[in-house]
Amino acid sequence: MSVPLQRTTSKTASFAPPPSTDPLELIIWENIAYLANDKRRAEAFAILKRTIGTRPDQILAAQHSALAAIGKAGILPDVSAEKLLTIAKIAHEEFQSDLGSVLRKPLPQAKKALKRFPSIGDPGAEKILLLTRSYPVMALDSNGLRVLCRVGFAEEQKNYPATYRLVLDAIHGQLPRDYDSLIRAHQLLRQHGQELCKRSKPRCTECPVRDSCNYGRKV
Repeated sequence: MSVPLQRTTSKTASFAPPPSTDPLELIIWENIAYLANDKRRAEAFAILKRTIGTRPDQILAAQHSALAAIGKAGILPDVSAEKLLTIAKIAHEEFQSDLGSVLRKPLPQAKKALKRFPSIGDPGAEKILLLTRSYPVMALDSNGLRVLCRVGFAEEQKNYPATYRLVLDAIHGQLPRDYDSLIRAHQLLRQHGQELCKRSKPRCTECPVRDSCNYGRKV
Protein backbone atom coordinates (compact mmCIF):
# COMPACT_ATOMS: atom_id res chain seq x y z
CA MET A 1 0.00 0.00 0.00
CA SER A 2 1.33 3.45 -0.89
CA VAL A 3 1.71 6.28 1.57
CA PRO A 4 -1.09 8.89 1.27
CA LEU A 5 -0.07 11.75 -1.01
CA GLN A 6 -0.68 14.37 1.66
CA ARG A 7 1.99 12.80 3.87
CA THR A 8 4.60 13.24 1.14
CA THR A 9 3.70 16.91 0.71
CA SER A 10 3.07 18.09 4.26
CA LYS A 11 6.57 19.27 5.21
CA THR A 12 6.78 22.95 6.11
CA ALA A 13 8.93 24.64 3.51
CA SER A 14 9.23 27.86 1.56
CA PHE A 15 9.94 28.05 -2.12
CA ALA A 16 11.08 30.60 -4.62
CA PRO A 17 8.28 31.67 -6.97
CA PRO A 18 8.24 30.10 -10.44
CA PRO A 19 10.78 31.71 -12.80
CA SER A 20 7.95 33.22 -14.83
CA THR A 21 4.24 33.04 -15.44
CA ASP A 22 4.72 33.67 -19.15
CA PRO A 23 4.41 30.45 -21.20
CA LEU A 24 7.15 31.35 -23.66
CA GLU A 25 9.58 32.24 -20.88
CA LEU A 26 8.84 28.94 -19.15
CA ILE A 27 9.69 27.11 -22.38
CA ILE A 28 12.90 29.12 -22.66
CA TRP A 29 13.73 28.29 -19.02
CA GLU A 30 13.54 24.57 -19.79
CA ASN A 31 15.91 24.92 -22.74
CA ILE A 32 18.33 27.69 -21.85
CA ALA A 33 21.10 25.56 -20.30
CA TYR A 34 21.18 21.80 -20.72
CA LEU A 35 21.64 19.86 -17.45
CA ALA A 36 22.30 23.05 -15.48
CA ASN A 37 21.25 23.20 -11.84
CA ASP A 38 18.61 25.71 -10.74
CA LYS A 39 21.13 28.36 -9.72
CA ARG A 40 23.05 28.33 -13.00
CA ARG A 41 19.83 28.12 -15.01
CA ALA A 42 18.50 31.18 -13.20
CA GLU A 43 21.73 33.06 -13.87
CA ALA A 44 21.57 32.20 -17.58
CA PHE A 45 17.92 33.22 -17.78
CA ALA A 46 18.67 36.56 -16.11
CA ILE A 47 21.50 37.23 -18.57
CA LEU A 48 19.25 36.42 -21.53
CA LYS A 49 16.55 38.80 -20.30
CA ARG A 50 19.07 41.56 -19.60
CA THR A 51 21.22 41.34 -22.74
CA ILE A 52 18.96 39.96 -25.46
CA GLY A 53 15.39 39.67 -24.27
CA THR A 54 12.88 36.85 -24.38
CA ARG A 55 10.59 37.97 -27.19
CA PRO A 56 10.82 35.84 -30.34
CA ASP A 57 12.02 38.75 -32.48
CA GLN A 58 14.76 39.56 -29.97
CA ILE A 59 16.06 36.00 -29.90
CA LEU A 60 15.90 35.62 -33.68
CA ALA A 61 17.94 38.81 -34.07
CA ALA A 62 20.62 37.63 -31.66
CA GLN A 63 23.98 36.22 -32.67
CA HIS A 64 24.27 32.45 -32.33
CA SER A 65 27.51 32.95 -30.43
CA ALA A 66 25.75 35.19 -27.88
CA LEU A 67 23.08 32.57 -27.25
CA ALA A 68 25.71 29.84 -26.99
CA ALA A 69 27.66 31.89 -24.46
CA ILE A 70 24.57 31.99 -22.26
CA GLY A 71 24.09 28.27 -22.79
CA LYS A 72 27.52 27.62 -21.26
CA ALA A 73 25.74 27.59 -17.91
CA GLY A 74 25.05 23.97 -18.86
CA ILE A 75 26.61 21.50 -21.26
CA LEU A 76 26.30 21.51 -25.08
CA PRO A 77 25.87 25.30 -25.34
CA ASP A 78 25.55 25.24 -29.13
CA VAL A 79 22.62 22.85 -28.83
CA SER A 80 20.98 25.17 -26.30
CA ALA A 81 21.46 28.09 -28.69
CA GLU A 82 19.80 26.15 -31.52
CA LYS A 83 16.89 25.26 -29.25
CA LEU A 84 16.35 28.91 -28.32
CA LEU A 85 16.30 29.87 -31.99
CA THR A 86 13.87 27.05 -32.77
CA ILE A 87 11.60 28.14 -29.92
CA ALA A 88 11.59 31.72 -31.18
CA LYS A 89 10.90 30.62 -34.76
CA ILE A 90 7.98 28.38 -33.77
CA ALA A 91 6.50 31.08 -31.52
CA HIS A 92 6.84 33.71 -34.25
CA GLU A 93 5.69 31.68 -37.26
CA GLU A 94 3.05 29.40 -35.74
CA PHE A 95 1.66 31.47 -32.89
CA GLN A 96 2.31 35.05 -34.00
CA SER A 97 4.56 35.51 -30.96
CA ASP A 98 1.59 35.18 -28.61
CA LEU A 99 1.24 31.97 -26.62
CA GLY A 100 -1.57 33.44 -24.56
CA SER A 101 -3.99 32.10 -27.16
CA VAL A 102 -2.60 28.60 -26.61
CA LEU A 103 -3.49 28.72 -22.91
CA ARG A 104 -7.12 29.41 -23.76
CA LYS A 105 -7.50 26.29 -25.87
CA PRO A 106 -9.17 23.14 -24.49
CA LEU A 107 -6.66 21.12 -22.46
CA PRO A 108 -5.76 18.50 -25.11
CA GLN A 109 -5.19 21.17 -27.78
CA ALA A 110 -3.22 23.39 -25.39
CA LYS A 111 -0.91 20.50 -24.51
CA LYS A 112 -0.50 19.56 -28.17
CA ALA A 113 0.48 23.13 -29.07
CA LEU A 114 3.03 23.40 -26.26
CA LYS A 115 4.56 20.08 -27.26
CA ARG A 116 5.53 21.65 -30.59
CA PHE A 117 8.48 23.21 -28.74
CA PRO A 118 11.83 21.53 -27.99
CA SER A 119 12.07 19.47 -24.79
CA ILE A 120 8.37 19.88 -23.98
CA GLY A 121 6.47 16.62 -23.56
CA ASP A 122 3.36 15.96 -21.48
CA PRO A 123 5.11 16.70 -18.15
CA GLY A 124 6.54 19.98 -19.44
CA ALA A 125 3.27 21.06 -21.03
CA GLU A 126 1.35 20.33 -17.85
CA LYS A 127 3.92 22.22 -15.80
CA ILE A 128 3.48 25.29 -18.02
CA LEU A 129 -0.30 25.07 -17.79
CA LEU A 130 -0.08 24.81 -14.00
CA LEU A 131 2.45 27.61 -13.44
CA THR A 132 0.55 29.97 -15.75
CA ARG A 133 -2.62 29.03 -13.81
CA SER A 134 -4.32 28.01 -17.00
CA TYR A 135 -5.39 24.51 -15.92
CA PRO A 136 -5.26 23.01 -12.39
CA VAL A 137 -3.29 19.92 -13.41
CA MET A 138 -0.68 18.09 -11.35
CA ALA A 139 2.71 18.52 -12.97
CA LEU A 140 5.57 16.25 -11.94
CA ASP A 141 9.20 16.56 -12.91
CA SER A 142 11.49 13.52 -12.84
CA ASN A 143 12.33 14.11 -9.16
CA GLY A 144 8.72 14.20 -8.04
CA LEU A 145 7.85 11.22 -10.19
CA ARG A 146 10.68 9.19 -8.64
CA VAL A 147 9.44 10.03 -5.13
CA LEU A 148 5.91 8.87 -5.85
CA CYS A 149 7.12 5.68 -7.50
CA ARG A 150 9.31 4.83 -4.54
CA VAL A 151 6.63 5.39 -1.93
CA GLY A 152 4.44 3.00 -3.89
CA PHE A 153 2.00 4.78 -6.17
CA ALA A 154 3.21 2.90 -9.26
CA GLU A 155 5.96 0.61 -10.50
CA GLU A 156 8.54 2.38 -12.64
CA GLN A 157 8.17 1.36 -16.29
CA LYS A 158 10.81 1.22 -19.00
CA ASN A 159 8.82 3.91 -20.81
CA TYR A 160 8.95 7.24 -18.94
CA PRO A 161 5.61 8.57 -20.27
CA ALA A 162 3.93 5.33 -19.19
CA THR A 163 5.31 5.73 -15.66
CA TYR A 164 4.16 9.34 -15.60
CA ARG A 165 0.59 8.47 -16.58
CA LEU A 166 0.42 5.57 -14.11
CA VAL A 167 1.43 7.81 -11.22
CA LEU A 168 -0.99 10.57 -12.18
CA ASP A 169 -3.81 8.05 -12.45
CA ALA A 170 -2.90 6.66 -9.01
CA ILE A 171 -2.90 10.04 -7.24
CA HIS A 172 -5.83 11.57 -9.11
CA GLY A 173 -8.33 11.07 -6.30
CA GLN A 174 -6.02 12.69 -3.71
CA LEU A 175 -5.18 15.85 -5.64
CA PRO A 176 -6.18 19.30 -4.42
CA ARG A 177 -8.07 21.46 -6.89
CA ASP A 178 -6.62 24.91 -6.26
CA TYR A 179 -3.54 26.27 -8.00
CA ASP A 180 -1.63 27.22 -4.86
CA SER A 181 -1.81 23.71 -3.42
CA LEU A 182 -0.93 22.04 -6.72
CA ILE A 183 2.06 24.32 -7.29
CA ARG A 184 3.23 23.72 -3.72
CA ALA A 185 2.91 19.95 -4.17
CA HIS A 186 4.89 20.14 -7.42
CA GLN A 187 7.65 22.17 -5.76
CA LEU A 188 7.83 20.07 -2.60
CA LEU A 189 7.97 16.73 -4.43
CA ARG A 190 10.67 18.15 -6.70
CA GLN A 191 12.68 19.37 -3.71
CA HIS A 192 12.26 16.06 -1.88
CA GLY A 193 13.59 14.20 -4.91
CA GLN A 194 16.54 16.56 -5.31
CA GLU A 195 17.61 16.65 -1.66
CA LEU A 196 16.58 13.35 -0.06
CA CYS A 197 15.05 10.87 -2.50
CA LYS A 198 17.94 11.11 -4.95
CA ARG A 199 18.29 8.76 -7.88
CA SER A 200 21.57 7.46 -6.50
CA LYS A 201 22.50 7.38 -2.81
CA PRO A 202 19.09 8.47 -1.50
CA ARG A 203 19.18 9.76 2.08
CA CYS A 204 16.50 7.40 3.37
CA THR A 205 17.58 7.65 7.02
CA GLU A 206 16.58 11.33 6.96
CA CYS A 207 13.27 10.84 5.13
CA PRO A 208 10.14 11.74 7.14
CA VAL A 209 8.02 9.10 5.33
CA ARG A 210 10.54 6.26 5.33
CA ASP A 211 8.43 3.95 7.49
CA SER A 212 5.57 4.17 5.00
CA CYS A 213 7.75 4.07 1.88
CA ASN A 214 8.11 0.86 -0.08
CA TYR A 215 11.64 1.74 -1.17
CA GLY A 216 12.67 3.06 2.24
CA ARG A 217 11.59 -0.09 4.03
CA LYS A 218 13.66 -2.22 1.67
CA VAL A 219 16.89 -0.29 2.20
